[in-house]
Amino acid sequence: MKALIIGGTGTISSAVVRLLLDRKWDVYVLNRGSKPLPDGAVPIVADINDEALVSEKISGMHFDAVCEFIGFLPEHTERDYRLFAGKTDQYIFISSASAYNKPASSFVITEGTAIANPYWQYSRDKIACEEFLMKMYRENGFPVTIVRPSHTYDENHIPLGVHGKNGFWQVIKRIMEEKPVIIQGDGSSLWTLTFNTDFAVGFVGLMGNPHALGEAFQITSNESLSWDQIYETIAKALGVKLHPYHVASEFLAAIGKDYDLEGSLIGDKSVSVVFDNRKLKRAVPDFRPVVGFAQGVRIALDNILAHPELQCDDPEFDKWCDNVINAIEKAKNELM
Repeated sequence: MKALIIGGTGTISSAVVRLLLDRKWDVYVLNRGSKPLPDGAVPIVADINDEALVSEKISGMHFDAVCEFIGFLPEHTERDYRLFAGKTDQYIFISSASAYNKPASSFVITEGTAIANPYWQYSRDKIACEEFLMKMYRENGFPVTIVRPSHTYDENHIPLGVHGKNGFWQVIKRIMEEKPVIIQGDGSSLWTLTFNTDFAVGFVGLMGNPHALGEAFQITSNESLSWDQIYETIAKALGVKLHPYHVASEFLAAIGKDYDLEGSLIGDKSVSVVFDNRKLKRAVPDFRPVVGFAQGVRIALDNILAHPELQCDDPEFDKWCDNVINAIEKAKNELM
């Protein structure tokens, strides 16, 4: 079996590449070649946006599956249709669970939950990508499969609700220093976190799977935690006491436009979601997530603390957190 992975070095695509190699697929990875690939992966060095060059590089090739991990805009899927129609038996597009309407009519999310997100352009673009691809499936038989991940992480990342432009590390520092840490809402809304190796089992099981064509699948773990539980688990793994500071999501969205908090909170993380993965399990019976968050976060923290290059300070965000907390405390005191 031959697969073409577009991207291949990100949080979820890197785990997919490794599992495909373990399962003896012929794996081709199309990217700009800026990061090393595992032994056995065949690089195709090109910018996917250079359509003429990519067309030349894949001339005469046919794939059992083409997997698009870095498509974000409708023009990306339109380009891929031109490149891969007739050259693959399956095209798998990574969409996003943030495409689901928030709040949904039920907090239990299935693939049949309406997709609409008025709060986040990222999600609306993913929805437009899905709509184009399904139109090509219906009208031209383009063999598409849609995959909607939720919050997937790996050994290099810690999943959080509120963080700065440099990622998670400044929040981890605040936890380690036992400074107050901003958590959106009252910390009770439910969230689902998935380790990338678990995600890969579900994803690879859809590759070459005839039951996946023309269908959408969400791939998440079965564990739902409140945001307070998520942060408490991180603090426990660090061996410190958590000092949560709860702030209304609407307030954070209004003052945190530099951090795109309206989209990431109001359009996603502030709303309780529990994912029903029965459709995926019917198609991929061996999908059984095994890395719970308590284990996954320890794997990630051990790796991050051992590698200073993964620790990106963000003094601007640190100051922003202090300013938000101080302003709320001042308002409280003035109203008492």
